[in-house]
Amino acid sequence: MLLVNSFLFERGKNMAKRDYYEVLGLDKNASEEDIKKAYRKLAIKYHPDKNPGNKEAEEKFKEAAEAYDVLHDPNKRKQYDQFGFNGPAGADGFSGFSSGEMDMDDIFSMFGDIFGGHSGFSGFSGFGGSGRQRRQPQYRGTDLRLKVRLTLQEIANGATKKFKVKKDVACPHCHGSGAESGSGSETCPTCHGQGFVTKAVRTMLGMMQTQTECPTCNGEGTVIKNKCKECHGAGVVRGEEVIEVKIPAGVAEGMVVNVPGKGNAGKHNGISGDIQVYIEEEENDTFIRDGHNLIYNLLLDFPTAALGGNAEIPTIDGGKARIKIEAGTQPGKALRLRGKGLPAVQGYGNGIGDLVVNISVYVPKTLTKEEKDMLETLRNSSNFKGDTATKNTIFQRFKNYFN
Repeated sequence: MLLVNSFLFERGKNMAKRDYYEVLGLDKNASEEDIKKAYRKLAIKYHPDKNPGNKEAEEKFKEAAEAYDVLHDPNKRKQYDQFGFNGPAGADGFSGFSSGEMDMDDIFSMFGDIFGGHSGFSGFSGFGGSGRQRRQPQYRGTDLRLKVRLTLQEIANGATKKFKVKKDVACPHCHGSGAESGSGSETCPTCHGQGFVTKAVRTMLGMMQTQTECPTCNGEGTVIKNKCKECHGAGVVRGEEVIEVKIPAGVAEGMVVNVPGKGNAGKHNGISGDIQVYIEEEENDTFIRDGHNLIYNLLLDFPTAALGGNAEIPTIDGGKARIKIEAGTQPGKALRLRGKGLPAVQGYGNGIGDLVVNISVYVPKTLTKEEKDMLETLRNSSNFKGDTATKNTIFQRFKNYFN
């Protein structure tokens, strides 16, 4: 840590001071923001850590700080503009800071508005002083992952699933504080309440400082005097909880349903993590899923395909839908029942998909003598020979299958 002995922004009695505006390279109409920017630029340029052993740079650094101390304060600036160095700021006018040995962190804590508190110039030794109050860190528990397998019917209607989950829960003995009853916390002896420790590192720019989380208090700045005998100061213990998860209708394989705040509890009454439920789909013997649509394969007998008729189709809600089969229906023809598919889950589309009925025609594998004789009489009939339009349609469907 760089220490500046007798950090006085005063010159010898025989040394003439430069005008504060001149020091910062500004005119008297400069705004407060201009003053901040000018001082920040000079502070970086002449900082002692960047200019080790350079007395001239150290003097310029002090001179810039003195000028900023006066000009950034509206009252001091008004007095300086009116009276110059002999203003009524003190017995010796604007004589700068009080003397004595001062740590650089203390010096720059006085300029929290210019260096941004603890985070502004944390790379340089002494920069980033403790001008702002450090925020107490809050622990967050880790997330948990679960898997659930859903039937197509559950996907269509939505489902509620219950899980018994083993996880970190708030310690019932200390109620999550990590301390025994009547015991409190005290300032961390390692970081003295800062929550971080500082190390000096030599770089090409000179001595720099790095700040890391305090290993003793883990960044909290305090340590528990008498730790809880159940959780040993963590504030959490292993437990289990029954979690109820509502799965919205329309989910698909690979989607994740997030359940906020039901994961592992955070240490010291921190924030609980989430539970992420990964969706898996069970295969269905009746339907094939295609996005929000369902595909059903209807196997027609040859007479119905040729003569026409009616057929009943199962639906995902357990009911039946009756459809008309036109005479001369060809294999591969598709009929569409609007709104009989799956609903779109929020954020992944709108409305409800369709039930697509794909027509197949069953050709018997074995025939009786009478059936064979009957078909033989039809073999040479032109009606039983494929026409060009039908051939082209079937060929196009065949091509589309591979595309």
